Amino acid sequence: MPRCVSLLLAAGLILTVSPGSAQAPPPRPAPPVAKPADPAFEAARAAFEARPEDERKAVQDALVWVSDYNSVTSGTFGRRTFEALSAWQAQSGIDPTGILDDRARARLLAAGQAARQAARFTLQTDAATGITLGVPERLLAKRARIPNGSRWQSADGRVTLDTKGFAPGETDLDALFEKSTAATPERKVTYKLKKPDFVVVTGETATGKFYIRYAAAPAGIRGFTLAYDKAIAREVDRLVIAVANSFSPFPAEAAVAAAPRLPAAAPRPPAPEPAAASPAAPVGTGLAVGPQRLVTAASIVARCPTPLIGGAPARVVRQEAGLALVEVDRPLRGGALPPAAPAAPAPGDDLVVLGASREGGPSVAPGAMGPSGGVIAPLQPGAAGGPALDRAGRLVGLVAMLPAQPRLIAGVMPPMMHPLIGIAALRGFLNAEGVTLEASSEAGVKSTGAIAAPLAGAIVPVQCRS
Repeated sequence: MPRCVSLLLAAGLILTVSPGSAQAPPPRPAPPVAKPADPAFEAARAAFEARPEDERKAVQDALVWVSDYNSVTSGTFGRRTFEALSAWQAQSGIDPTGILDDRARARLLAAGQAARQAARFTLQTDAATGITLGVPERLLAKRARIPNGSRWQSADGRVTLDTKGFAPGETDLDALFEKSTAATPERKVTYKLKKPDFVVVTGETATGKFYIRYAAAPAGIRGFTLAYDKAIAREVDRLVIAVANSFSPFPAEAAVAAAPRLPAAAPRPPAPEPAAASPAAPVGTGLAVGPQRLVTAASIVARCPTPLIGGAPARVVRQEAGLALVEVDRPLRGGALPPAAPAAPAPGDDLVVLGASREGGPSVAPGAMGPSGGVIAPLQPGAAGGPALDRAGRLVGLVAMLPAQPRLIAGVMPPMMHPLIGIAALRGFLNAEGVTLEASSEAGVKSTGAIAAPLAGAIVPVQCRS
């Protein structure tokens, strides 16, 4: 027997040749074998998909913080969600079925919220770019402006989060993708994805890792880069997923796209019977500083240049330093002006924010001073322009603006970082109008009710003329 045939026989690779044929026909491929269904996975999928979308997304967001979930919080069930749920259950002493009962779900959401708060992970609207994204402020305590964006950085410089915004025509995704994926001896790309409207690139250097994401729309291109030391990757990898899932490059456009629309051919519904009109939702909050004058944030009058105050026409008479003075055609109910804090509060100090509400009377939101000069609080729409006070009831500033489309977590408004117009700018603005804010050195801690009650009449809703 020839040696080559002997070797093939020994390897089990020789084919039988039919008589009269010089070459055997190629074997037919075996039909694919269907994988058996995984009953545990399918049961977990059914239980997960039976919940409302907001709840599904909230569970996935919590898994980012307390388990090994490293995908998008889309509310869609897959193998990663199943494995992360099972892993968290095993760690928590729960049968790892991937199915959450109401008690386990509440426990998971609470654990995720605790981890998020421990990191001081707050959604912020970047004034330099218009981007909304989450920032872990306990780690990234330093903030600065950079060309075309903003920078958050850890105190030791080992973690840096940069935002970037480009006007239409200034650059394009192809150029940014080519630059982001350029490989050098010192830099290796580990993942890259390019779609018509966004790109994602991850990679490594000798000592670090990076994550890059850009999105394109008619308003331009916006994105962020997160770079960090490999030595702390175990801690920061989780934060990268959380930041990426919170990223909203064009929040104003997203709000318009999310608005429900009737089909073009849909008949107009019949007019309802006349009824007592409910008050329009306020677009902002003003603080009465005189019988017919109030101060609010300039962002409010930019959105609503012809405001209504208490149903009466009003005029913007002065704007400066992010503030606006508005005169009303009829007297305001008014209230006592709070004393001013002698200095800006320190990061972490407790605050209270008062905002106007549709129902009348101020809404009250507890918060804290952020490390970059803003206030961290779960503010409702209409609270922009509202006063922020310390727990002694002293005025520390006004809320400068709110994001166009606040992001809810399980239907609940989470604490977010909101820019604050500080007490020094506010006192200077009012002094020029003959309004004096007396400084107070009074200390102590008051209840939120005791802080809000004296100011109830001075909190004024700002509405827009239709």
